[in-house]
Amino acid sequence: MVRWAAFSCVLVPVVLVGYGTSLAGAAGSALGLAAVTGVCRVLLRQSERGAERALVERRPTAAGRRSGAAPGARQGGRHAGPNAPVD
Repeated sequence: MVRWAAFSCVLVPVVLVGYGTSLAGAAGSALGLAAVTGVCRVLLRQSERGAERALVERRPTAAGRRSGAAPGARQGGRHAGPNAPVD
């Protein structure tokens, strides 16, 4: 995405000059596009970091997954023990 933004920042002034706009006007457009591109890049990075942070906070830990049952409660499954049925 950054490559396309850099390409646009170069292409737009070239096209503007080709259509008769002054060099100062084309340079101003290039600077404006570069500023908008920079701000968008910063905001995109900040959003990605926030999304990653939220994903990590939602992910349960190994202890958190098992903490739903009370101590001593049966966890289910087949466990051999003194009360296991004899075949």
